[in-house]
Amino acid sequence: MEGKTVIPKAVLDKLDEHLDVPFAKYGDRTLKLDIFRPKNASAELPAIVCIHGGGWRKGSKINHRKVAQALAAQGYVTASIDYRLSEEATFPAHIHDCKAAVRFLRANAVKYGVDSDHIGAIGHSAGGHLAALLATSAGVAELEGDGGNSEFSSAIQAVVPMGGQTDFMSERNRQKSASAEIWQQFMGGSQDEVPEAYRLASPLFHLDKADPPVWLITGEKDDPSTRAEFLRKKMDELGIPNGLTIIKDAPHPFTVKQVWFDQMMSSAVPFFDRTLKRAQQTEQKR
Repeated sequence: MEGKTVIPKAVLDKLDEHLDVPFAKYGDRTLKLDIFRPKNASAELPAIVCIHGGGWRKGSKINHRKVAQALAAQGYVTASIDYRLSEEATFPAHIHDCKAAVRFLRANAVKYGVDSDHIGAIGHSAGGHLAALLATSAGVAELEGDGGNSEFSSAIQAVVPMGGQTDFMSERNRQKSASAEIWQQFMGGSQDEVPEAYRLASPLFHLDKADPPVWLITGEKDDPSTRAEFLRKKMDELGIPNGLTIIKDAPHPFTVKQVWFDQMMSSAVPFFDRTLKRAQQTEQKR
């Protein structure tokens, strides 16, 4: 593909990496993540959990590695994570794993130099949905899971959902379409068959004024639902800081092309700097 996204070697050489780190265990099933951190950073840094897409049924942590590496180069500890896919387990297994990753980072904050009070998330497509759900569902018992480190919180302090769904109770998710098979496999049935699962999986359903700032990013040619109009309206009503970047001419899978990847980073980095780094600096001055 012309203009395919590349992270320069000069950037990669400035990062420490810890690959295939186990973070959650279910019987004989172990999930792993990849951690990236600037080599020259001695202080505790805010962390960002990076969640790959693939319709909840394919993909792996390597698919979001470039996002994790690029963000780490901007002064963050990043973790690109695996999670159980729909062929292995239905919802809410996927979000259980995302929350387990956040708790793992808090449990191992000293080891990896993480500021456990300032953790964000970013994800694309299915990962965008899971990132948004991670942000809005802190304290929802059904979504916590038993992936370990239960004494730590899974709450996050900022989120960038990219090209993700935020309302599974919409008419779009009731209709038969090319996408219906994907989310029915994810949910374990249709909206009519398992409405509570669709509700529980909807970030919009969980939104309250205690939730963190949100910045949505989507391609101009992606489905309008990825702009999360109802979510943003409700966030405005609740006083939750939020914003939307629409990448011109970009389709759904925009992170694969350098020009679109760079535009994504030019929105995501300032947002995380505002919500994670500045919050950290303000608290340190107190």
